Amino acid sequence: MKISFFISFILVLPASILADTAIDPRIFAGVFKPLPKLETLDDAGKARVELGKKLYLDTILSTNQDLSCNSCHKLDAYGVDNKPVSDGTDNQKGDRNSPTSFNAFLHISQFWDGRAKDVEEQALGPILNPKEMAMAGDAQVIERLLAKSEYVSMFKKAFKGEDQPINYPNLGKAIGAFERTLLTPSRFDTYLDGDDKALTDTEKKGMVTFVQSGCTTCHNGVGVGGGMYQKLGLVVPYPTKDVGRFTVTNLESDRYVFKVPSLRNIDKTGPYFHDGSVKTLPEAVKLMGKHQLGRDLFEGDVSSIVAFLKALTGDVPESAR
Repeated sequence: MKISFFISFILVLPASILADTAIDPRIFAGVFKPLPKLETLDDAGKARVELGKKLYLDTILSTNQDLSCNSCHKLDAYGVDNKPVSDGTDNQKGDRNSPTSFNAFLHISQFWDGRAKDVEEQALGPILNPKEMAMAGDAQVIERLLAKSEYVSMFKKAFKGEDQPINYPNLGKAIGAFERTLLTPSRFDTYLDGDDKALTDTEKKGMVTFVQSGCTTCHNGVGVGGGMYQKLGLVVPYPTKDVGRFTVTNLESDRYVFKVPSLRNIDKTGPYFHDGSVKTLPEAVKLMGKHQLGRDLFEGDVSSIVAFLKALTGDVPESAR
C-alpha cells in the first residue's frame, strides 16, 4: 500500500480512534522540514551580524531612548515579551501581539498582515512607528548613529566599499543579518533528521493527532506555520474587529486574513493570536479546532496536541545570549 494512500485513509478516522491505533508517525515526517543550518559568513557578514545585534539591543533607535527591538522581542524570552500587546513610546499600546523574532526570517512575510517582505524590511518599521519607537524620520536615526564613533566604525566594517555606509536601508540589513542567526533547533528537528528516539511516545502520538485533526493544513513546513496566509474564522466566524491583511491589500478576499504563525517555541511565546487575547496553549488549540477546522476537539486530543507542540521548543542560539 502506498504511503500517500495510507495517509489519506487514516486522515478520515476520528482522532480518538487514531490515538489508539498503532501508526508509525514517521509517515508524517514529510509534512514538516527540519530547520536549515546557519549560513557560513565571511568577515563582512560576521561584522554585519555583530552590528545588527548591537542595534537590536540599543535604545538609541527610539525617540525617548528607552526602547529597543529587544523591548518587545526579548532575546532571553524566545523573541517575545509575553504581553497581549507591547508597550510603545510614552506608554502607548500596540494594536497587535508582537510575534517572535526567532526563526522569523523563514516566514513568507513579516507582521501579522504580511506588510513587510522580510526581516530586513520589518526591522525598519517599528523605529518610525509613532506608537512604537516613534523616531521622527530616518534622517533623525542616521544623525544619531553618525554621532557615535563606534557605529561609524562598525558600519564601515560591515558595509565595506560604500561611500556612506550609515544609511537607513543598511540599518535594516544589519538587524536582519542578526535575526537570521536566531534559529532554535529542537528535539523535533533531531527526530526529522532520523533519530526516532528524539521524541517520546507521547509526543509522537501528539504529532499523529496534530496531523490527523487537520492542523497541518496551515501549520506545516520548516516553521510548522509561517508559510501562508489564512482567514481567521475559516469555518466558524471568529469574534474580532481586526480585518487583518485587508488593511494592506484592500481586497475583500483578505478581510480577516492573517499570516499563519509558526508554532516553533509556541509553548514559550504566549499569549496567543493576533491580539494576544488567548492566555493558554490548550485554549488556543481548542479555539483553532473550532474556528479553523469546525471541530470540537476532545480534551484527550487537545492534551495530545499540546504535548507535541511542547516538543517544538528549541534551544536559544548562542548569538542571542
